[in-house]
Amino acid sequence: MKNIDFRFIKTNGIHLHTAVVGPENGPLVILLHGFPEFWYGWKKQISTLANSGYRVIIPDQRGYNLSDKPKGIKQYTIDKLRDDVIGLIECFGRKKATIIGHDWGALVAWHLASTRASYVDKVIPINVPHPAVFMGNIVKHPTQMFRSSYILFFQTPVIPEKLLSENDYKAIKNMMLISAYPRTFSQQDLQQYEASWSKPNALMSMLNWYRALRAGTMGQISNERVTVPVRMIWGRKDQFLSFMLAKESMKMCDDGRLTMVQEATHWIHHEQPEILNKLILNAIHGG
Repeated sequence: MKNIDFRFIKTNGIHLHTAVVGPENGPLVILLHGFPEFWYGWKKQISTLANSGYRVIIPDQRGYNLSDKPKGIKQYTIDKLRDDVIGLIECFGRKKATIIGHDWGALVAWHLASTRASYVDKVIPINVPHPAVFMGNIVKHPTQMFRSSYILFFQTPVIPEKLLSENDYKAIKNMMLISAYPRTFSQQDLQQYEASWSKPNALMSMLNWYRALRAGTMGQISNERVTVPVRMIWGRKDQFLSFMLAKESMKMCDDGRLTMVQEATHWIHHEQPEILNKLILNAIHGG
C-alpha cells in the first residue's frame, strides 16, 4: 500500500478523508466500504487495481474515521450518501466511474446506479442485494428477518453506542471475528478499526446510517431497473444475508451477472483477496 495520497476532499457540503492511488489518467474506480470499516478495509484490493492502471479513490464515508460527521440522523439518508460519491467523481474531473461497494457501500453503489446511472460505468456490489430487494424481502422471510434483527437494535438511541463501545469495542470485534473465517482479522487490523471507531462521534454517526432507514432512506429507495452493467460478487457463507437476495437482485438488472464464491463469508475482500481481485478486474475489463 505504498504511494497512497491521503486528502480531505470537499463534496456535497462535507469533507471526506480519502485515499487516492494510481495513475492520474487511469479510469476512475471508487471503493466504498461498509459497516464497521473505513478505507483500510480495502487494503488487499488497492495495489492490484492501481497496478492495473486504475485511478483508485477510497473514501472514509460520511461519519466514518477521519471524515466529517454531520449532526442529525437525516444527514445519513441514502440520497446524501449517493451525492457524496457523485461529488467525488466530479472533484476528479470525471463524468463517471466504476463503483465497487461492500456492505453499506454496496447499498450506496446500487442506489447510485439505480437513480443516477449517468455517473456509473459499471457497478460491482459485494455481498449486499439491491436495496429494494432487501427491504421487500426482509419482512417476507423469517430467517432473513432474524439475521437482520441487529438493525432494529441499532434504531434505539444511546444504548447501542454504550454497549458496542464497552471493553474496547469488544462486541464489534467479536461480531467481525465470529462471522469470518478464523485468522481473517489480525490484532493489528482490530487495532486499526478500534482507532477509527474511537474518533469523536464516530460510532454514533456510523449507526446513524441504520437509523436513517426510518428517517428518509426507505422513501428514497428506487424500484427502477438498473440499466448499467452490474457484476455482483457474493461470499456464499454470509451469516447476515441470504444468497436468495443476491439472485433476486439480478431480476432488477438489464445486464446483471452474479458470481458466487463458495469458500467466503460476508468478508470476502479480506478472506479471498486473490479471487475477488481477479473477479473485479474481469468485471471492469468487460467480463
